[in-house]
Amino acid sequence: MKDNNSDPDLAGEVDEALAAIAKVVSNRELEALRVSYLGRRGSVTERLKQIGGLPPAQRKAFGQKVNEAKASILAAIKARAGQLGERVRDEELSEDAIDVSLPGRNANQGSIHPVTRSVRRIKNIFGRLGFDVADGPEIEDDFHNFGALNIPEDHPARAMHDTFYVTSDLVLRTHTSPVQVRYMKNHELPIRVIAPGRVYRCDSDVTHTPMFNQVEGLAVGTDVAFSDLKGILIYFVREFFEQDLPVRFRPSYFPFTEPSAEVDMGCVFCDSKGCRVCQHTGWLEILGCGMVHPEVFRHVEIDSEKYTGYAFGMGIERLTMLRYAVDDLRLFFDNELAFLNQFR
Repeated sequence: MKDNNSDPDLAGEVDEALAAIAKVVSNRELEALRVSYLGRRGSVTERLKQIGGLPPAQRKAFGQKVNEAKASILAAIKARAGQLGERVRDEELSEDAIDVSLPGRNANQGSIHPVTRSVRRIKNIFGRLGFDVADGPEIEDDFHNFGALNIPEDHPARAMHDTFYVTSDLVLRTHTSPVQVRYMKNHELPIRVIAPGRVYRCDSDVTHTPMFNQVEGLAVGTDVAFSDLKGILIYFVREFFEQDLPVRFRPSYFPFTEPSAEVDMGCVFCDSKGCRVCQHTGWLEILGCGMVHPEVFRHVEIDSEKYTGYAFGMGIERLTMLRYAVDDLRLFFDNELAFLNQFR
């Protein structure tokens, strides 16, 4: 160095370093420059070794200038690093930006679940016949689920292998008939109501699941007859399946209705000619029904001498299986897209 007081070489080196820093385009290049100027063996750092060879009066001033040079270069490096970071972020944002003008990808349209389709169809059909829709709790007490429906304490339906007990007095409802009991207690007569909803029973195979959907209907008035029940159900079956199907009523027994009947319809798979599905009878059982038992009326304080009523109940999954020719009930709960996409 020719003139340590003016330090032209040092000043030139700083200018050179600042110009080089301004041109770098990557953090790797910037780090290489930092090492070359400010590293342990960097050119600016090396100048500190020259202090020992200077007259004592010049050492302090020279050391300050070297430190100022290092500070200038370091400040420039930090500023450039910030600029590079912003540029990298801008590039990343640009690459990740969404062009909203492009058409969407994988825009597959969903579909209404087949059981939901059936529920809506059932509500629509009975709504046209003047039925309201009611709902109730899925955890029921013994009275509403069994007692008020004339189901005795020793009835098999109360057994643990048929019913999910929450406590000794609370169960997961085994049918939606409790909704009818609550409705009769809280509404003025006459009434017409259906109660769709989830019910629970200890059963599981290709035609049964522990949880399934059921709809029960009820009509109570001063002149309700079994013939009204028959007309309603025949109309419903033909509307639901959109076919003029034959319907028959077979005598049966239910604790909450008297007289009681089970309803069969002509097999939709063989046109009532007989096949494997209907066990070659030409008939498929679809629901149970009957006139409301006087004992049920007594529990809800309705005068059975003045009022009569009918009730019916059916499994929604069973109706859906028959309507869409599904042979395994569990398919409705597996959420397989290949299966559900058929119902778009």
